[in-house]
Amino acid sequence: MVEVHVGDVVRMRKPHACGGSEWVVTRVGADIGIRCLTCGRRVMLPRSRFEKRVKTVLGQGDVVK
Repeated sequence: MVEVHVGDVVRMRKPHACGGSEWVVTRVGADIGIRCLTCGRRVMLPRSRFEKRVKTVLGQGDVVK
């Protein structure tokens, strides 16, 4: 089980279509909400799919918008 909190920056295994691979966590629960730091796109993933796709948790981000 991956320990994530709102505001954490995570690196995903595959890059987003825009080329960015770093995301900030915006929601934690049964679903995980993440926002791309390159283009700002928001995505909701079920927790099980998120845990399979996350590569590393980089740490706490500066600001969640």
